[in-house]
Amino acid sequence: MKQLSDFGLYFIMLKDIFSKFTKWSALKKLISKEVEDLIVGSLGIVAFISFFVGGVIAIQTALNTDNPLLPKYLVGFATRQSIILEFAPTFMSIIMAGKVGSFITSSIGTMRVTEQIDALEVMGINSLNYLVFPKIVALLLYPFIITIAIFLGILGGWVACVYGGFSTSEDFVYGLQLDFETFHIAYAYIKTLFFAFILATIPSFHGYYMKGGALEVGKAATSSFVWTSVVIILVNYLITQLMLT
Repeated sequence: MKQLSDFGLYFIMLKDIFSKFTKWSALKKLISKEVEDLIVGSLGIVAFISFFVGGVIAIQTALNTDNPLLPKYLVGFATRQSIILEFAPTFMSIIMAGKVGSFITSSIGTMRVTEQIDALEVMGINSLNYLVFPKIVALLLYPFIITIAIFLGILGGWVACVYGGFSTSEDFVYGLQLDFETFHIAYAYIKTLFFAFILATIPSFHGYYMKGGALEVGKAATSSFVWTSVVIILVNYLITQLMLT
């Protein structure tokens, strides 16, 4: 019953986020800070993981298609499809659920423990709008991170494939271009926008409604990561069913 109650409370929270807006002069500063914390602060880990995972995908594809009857350009084709369709939008979002989601939950949870949220309410400020809305706006830039993940993932695959001696640069690039559908890029970005909203709201929910002290902040961050990951996987399945079948 608790899960059902939390499900309803989550949608009540969404309604409250978009009501009684904070003054734009204050929101503007909050949004700038969230962009720096959530987007700019994530570029390093995204770049590192994307480049090397792209290389791993290319190497594993090359090793599993090591047959003289199979053309070498399949490595580039498989790398492109894997990164654009699943790795960059979906699995990078799960990684971000650990980094960004835990940060959001712990920061809001700490404010709850130290009664800063109560202080905002006493001053007549809609605390949900003040705390969560800037995060939603900041994460509208999340597709920018996924673009970097796609580019560096494919670059990492090219480097690993060419300099590892698995294929020539010409074959790899030909595979990248083979049967390319721009709809797949649109599909990846549509998924990304849904995931961005999930990354902003579910961790905020766990931080805002947590109860207890400092120990419970850590538990809320763990629960936030689990539920954010589960919802991302479920939404990914639904969007894939709707858009690719």
